[in-house]
Amino acid sequence: MTNNTQRINALLDREEIRQLRLRYSQLLDSGQAEKMDEVFIEDAEVKVTVGSMKGIEEIKQSLKDAYHLFDTKKRQHFPFVHAVTNHTITLVDEDHAHGSCYLLDFVTDREQAQHPFLLLGHYVDQYVRVNGEWRIAHSELDVVWPEQ
Repeated sequence: MTNNTQRINALLDREEIRQLRLRYSQLLDSGQAEKMDEVFIEDAEVKVTVGSMKGIEEIKQSLKDAYHLFDTKKRQHFPFVHAVTNHTITLVDEDHAHGSCYLLDFVTDREQAQHPFLLLGHYVDQYVRVNGEWRIAHSELDVVWPEQ
């Protein structure tokens, strides 16, 4: 029975971790960067196209700024859409994991005749459980297209 319990707990942990990346996308795309503490630990480090950020307050501010930067039509409604897929997660121990997923990043301010892709990327993340809840401790985006 213990083996089955461990397997079920591992599945639940992986799903909670997977939800972090989905929640990140939802918060970022809908302009709710102030809620990123639902996703990251206090001293998290994030490296993405808009820069490197250290600590939750810098992450919140930088992602809020990115939202406004990409909201070129001032609609305040999904200036970009971050779709994540192919998420793999390795549980290291009860409180640590690492994983990666693909990013398909769309922008919504382009004319219909133009393709909506901003970039294709690969997130590499480190996760930690804090007070019983999984959070992202470190995240780095590798842009695979377009070449930079």
